[in-house]
Amino acid sequence: MIELKNLRAGYPGRPVLEGIDLEFRPGQVLAILGPNGCGKSTLLRTVNGLLPKSGGQVLLEGVPIDALSPKQIAQKIAYLPQSRSTPSITAGRMVLHGRFPYLSYPRHYRAEDREMVRCALEWVGGLELAERPLPELSGGQRQKVYLAMALAQNTGTILMDEPTTYLDVSCQLEVMELARRLAEEGRAVVMVLHDLTLAMRFAHRAALLCQGRVQQVGTPEELYAGGTLKQVMGVSLERVRTPAGWRYFYP
Repeated sequence: MIELKNLRAGYPGRPVLEGIDLEFRPGQVLAILGPNGCGKSTLLRTVNGLLPKSGGQVLLEGVPIDALSPKQIAQKIAYLPQSRSTPSITAGRMVLHGRFPYLSYPRHYRAEDREMVRCALEWVGGLELAERPLPELSGGQRQKVYLAMALAQNTGTILMDEPTTYLDVSCQLEVMELARRLAEEGRAVVMVLHDLTLAMRFAHRAALLCQGRVQQVGTPEELYAGGTLKQVMGVSLERVRTPAGWRYFYP
């Protein structure tokens, strides 16, 4: 589990996060919600050690993240940024990048690394993509490849920054269903999301940020009942009960 205690972070001359207390729990999808510029992406980058914190603690299984090397962090946390380059390599080679934290340099892939890649692609339903060039894939197919890369990294925590952006509705749902499956396997899945209806449908818990502070943390039902969601996001949600649970929508 990852624990954030009074976390403060930002950029030179521009503080962004103030007094963040939050837990990333195994077996759960945590949605990070909030308006643009509230610190959602900064939060993920700080937890992953890519951005230095200015105060507070990030504890990874009880150990301060400052005490860990980048390689050790990468063996515990997989991070999928919002934007990334699309190298001219096959999908299978891209997924192999998830094995980098376990290899010395120069990298020599082992049979177990290639088997991990095969299993990861099969798990996301993308085994047939292995030999296809990454630039030729659709957005939804690429997202499957990136998720497979995170799986191949074999970490207990997966951080995703807006993984459904630019995807059509069916691909968005597929990514969210894969996130739930990852959590069901015991991983902590943390997703920055802008679509409130997706977050409220698939997340076990949500953290609502505003101006660098956590305004509310709870289940989707608790956020819906609390009224803070409308106050911070400026939109109302309605809901209807279905056999599969509550479904939220914009009125």
